[in-house]
Amino acid sequence: MPPVASDATTTLQSPGRHATRWLILAVICVAQLTVILDNTVLNVAIPSLTEEMGATTADVQWMINAYSLVQSGLLLTAGNSADRYGRKKMLAVGLMLFGVASLGAALAQSPGQLIAARAGMGVGGALLMTTTLAVVMQIFDDAERPKAIGIWSSVNSLGFAAGPLIGGSLLDHFWWGSLFLANLPVAVIALAAVVTLVPESKSRGGELPQPRTNSAGGTPIDLLGALLSMIGMVGVVFAIISGPQSGWLSGRVLISAAIGLAGLAAFALWELHVPHPMLDMHFFRNRRFIGAVSGGILVAFGMGGSMFLLTQHLQLVLGYGPLDAGLRMAPLAVTVILINFTGLGVRLMPKFGTPGMIVSGMSLLAAGLAAISLLGGDSYGGMLTGLIVMGIGVALAMPTMANAIMSAIPPAKAGVGAGVNGTLMEFGQGLGVAVLGAVLNSRFVALLPLVAAGAGSLPAALARTRTDAERTAVHDAFASGIGTSQLVGAAAVFLGGLVAAILLRRAERTGPAEATPATPSGAEPAAAAAE
Repeated sequence: MPPVASDATTTLQSPGRHATRWLILAVICVAQLTVILDNTVLNVAIPSLTEEMGATTADVQWMINAYSLVQSGLLLTAGNSADRYGRKKMLAVGLMLFGVASLGAALAQSPGQLIAARAGMGVGGALLMTTTLAVVMQIFDDAERPKAIGIWSSVNSLGFAAGPLIGGSLLDHFWWGSLFLANLPVAVIALAAVVTLVPESKSRGGELPQPRTNSAGGTPIDLLGALLSMIGMVGVVFAIISGPQSGWLSGRVLISAAIGLAGLAAFALWELHVPHPMLDMHFFRNRRFIGAVSGGILVAFGMGGSMFLLTQHLQLVLGYGPLDAGLRMAPLAVTVILINFTGLGVRLMPKFGTPGMIVSGMSLLAAGLAAISLLGGDSYGGMLTGLIVMGIGVALAMPTMANAIMSAIPPAKAGVGAGVNGTLMEFGQGLGVAVLGAVLNSRFVALLPLVAAGAGSLPAALARTRTDAERTAVHDAFASGIGTSQLVGAAAVFLGGLVAAILLRRAERTGPAEATPATPSGAEPAAAAAE
């Protein structure tokens, strides 16, 4: 075993093969799948929430975004906490918080209560998202780690697609609160397994030796950075959500956007100068890292926004019930499973390379969205083709980008790299719901007949109609909004794939000498040490 450094850090080492590593991975994947599912499972409940709670479109978007925004804003802080206090301990705390908040969501009586509960779930989800990958890195050695990370990444992809199916199955037999109540037994079982099986580990001294530490022996948590990042993201997304209803040049939207942009700018400046930043800005000197992260954001943007749109398309345009809508989303999930677990992506990687895999996967994802928009407006047949193409694209692009991000970061900083990836992916998904939802609202409101002018949702607009012709016009306006939003999402994903591939190709040509945060003279990178 490598010697222990005098500053209580250890040199980088590969862990041994833990005896129950695959069983631990299964437990981790169950916990991870629950977190990912809650990013999409609520989409199928939109009609029920609109009717039973009187929720507006903006309310529904906040119910969805509260979870992802809180989660994305806290991922880096959660990762630092896990490193300092123990990854097993924070994984257990995350499961407990997630379970309690899920119970609160199931019992919510108003949109405000549900939004608050979803935010609480986001806190627990942030701890789970960061600690699961950290534990995978701990219990698998170099030979098995790529396979383990591939399975972990596949579970993420599966969660995005399977949410509507699981949600539809529950809603077909129970009320909308069952979507959250189902998390409780999973959280309890996973908590028991974590306490029993998962070994504890924590970092000693941080990523690099630093002159100042706190009383716990590690670097202090960047609380101001966490606050600034939350202010920035919430401000920008609130402006996007409010724009269609309040007007893009209204004081409410402009003030919110200004606060958000100022918060993000202050966050970047603070991270450049604080001794122990949440986000080391030097990562963004690495073209490989930038290329992989930019692609990841656009895939999350497309997946988050498309799930929000597709479930409404199936239920509100084509007229399917919650279960039928979930079943008709299943081809996307099945395709992801088949591609990932047959190892097709691994076999194609040597032929296409990382840039080729990413641009191919994202182009297929964009093509699937476009096919649904152009061919699925009146029947499920055209949508089926688009869902299968989307599934192939997701299965090829997402694991490849996860591997690209991890390989662009020094091993001693793998946890930080995973935190950055998770933060930006979550932000991309929330932004996808907000932006594509805003496009949908703008197009829908613009095309409404005069009798329904000013309505904030499809049910509200239909309630104002008196004739079949007026109802048809309202449905056509909503369908047109859905189609336009899907085309916008397809264009964003396709362009993102091109940008990511170009950056990654340039990084490969220039070699590995691009900047990552420099190690102080005479200091070795510190790695996580198992207690």
